[in-house]
Amino acid sequence: MKQILKRVSSVCAAVVCAVSLTVSGAVTAAADSEIDETVKTQLAETAEGLTEVIIPLSDEDITKYMESADDFTVQAITSWNSSKEEVGELKEIGKSEIEFEDDQYAVTVPVDFEKTDADFVYIFNGEGMPMSMAVEVKYPMSVTLQRAGLNTLMGIGTVFIMLVFLSFIISLFKFIPGMLDGKKKEAPVPVSPAPVPVQAPAVEEEVDDTELIAVIAAAIAASEGTSTDGFVVRSIRKINRKKW
Repeated sequence: MKQILKRVSSVCAAVVCAVSLTVSGAVTAAADSEIDETVKTQLAETAEGLTEVIIPLSDEDITKYMESADDFTVQAITSWNSSKEEVGELKEIGKSEIEFEDDQYAVTVPVDFEKTDADFVYIFNGEGMPMSMAVEVKYPMSVTLQRAGLNTLMGIGTVFIMLVFLSFIISLFKFIPGMLDGKKKEAPVPVSPAPVPVQAPAVEEEVDDTELIAVIAAAIAASEGTSTDGFVVRSIRKINRKKW
């Protein structure tokens, strides 16, 4: 196993060093819209060589390379490891396509696999050193539509769940006033004064003055020496006399 890893590492290092030296010498002659044929050849060979090395790696080899201190190696192996189950077995590696933009080279290596095809996209800096690699799987239309449908359903489901949750929260608002009232102290109920009984107006009792009149009339008749037939007592009035 150690011999295999050393061989793979040496192949990658040799290829990268060769293309780096070639590109460094020719990069000054390359225009923004055109790439020197020598540079294109070296970049294509480097990208295709790295692709041929990466694809046959076993799970154990992948684990070992993921522990590498080189950022490009870790990123490239991680990208391939996350895609290899979807593409299946290797069928054929195609010809590379190279583009130069913003002082970087983008090299795309088309690869045919058993399940679906994929592009190995390498980014090289102006000196020809590899910076990153990504595996872009070309999913068939059926898979693309299926994923789009699943994404749509997930989006609608998420919105529906959020609406239900918001409705539940809003329904709890009606309990908030009762909870707040329970925390407040109950205010004392004012006691209304007892109604004062209204006394009924005193009804003056009618006094029967017949007997009194008869007594007074008899006393007057006796003092005058006459009978009661000679006068008639019509009213009786009390006289307030001053006290000396």
